[in-house]
Amino acid sequence: MPFLQQGKAGPPATTKARGDAGEDEALAYLQDQGLRLLQRNYRTPGRGGGEIDLVMQTGDGTVVFVEVRKRSRSDFGGAAASIGGVKQRRIILAARHYLLRLRRMPPTRFDVVLIEQAGPVWLQAAFDAG
Repeated sequence: MPFLQQGKAGPPATTKARGDAGEDEALAYLQDQGLRLLQRNYRTPGRGGGEIDLVMQTGDGTVVFVEVRKRSRSDFGGAAASIGGVKQRRIILAARHYLLRLRRMPPTRFDVVLIEQAGPVWLQAAFDAG
């Protein structure tokens, strides 16, 4: 007999599966807002580097590095509070690595998309590299 979880058949979703679903939702939302996907899950080589969930581009050419956060509970400040200084530095490191591949430096910004029960919340220019 399959495992039943509140009326749903099958095993509970893994953390990775929930994270991927959150990224899918954020990507669809940002594309609906007119952004274009450049790359998904960009990682720097080696251990201890950074990762960027979504690298997007606006209509004016701004490259947007997007961190997606989905939290099932709001304890400890919820999804927004989980992006501390260490996480920001790792995202900035990965963004700098990504930009080294480009021939010219485009305008950039760092956004966060929070996946909430009521729908995505888009925080534009949530932090900066300065």
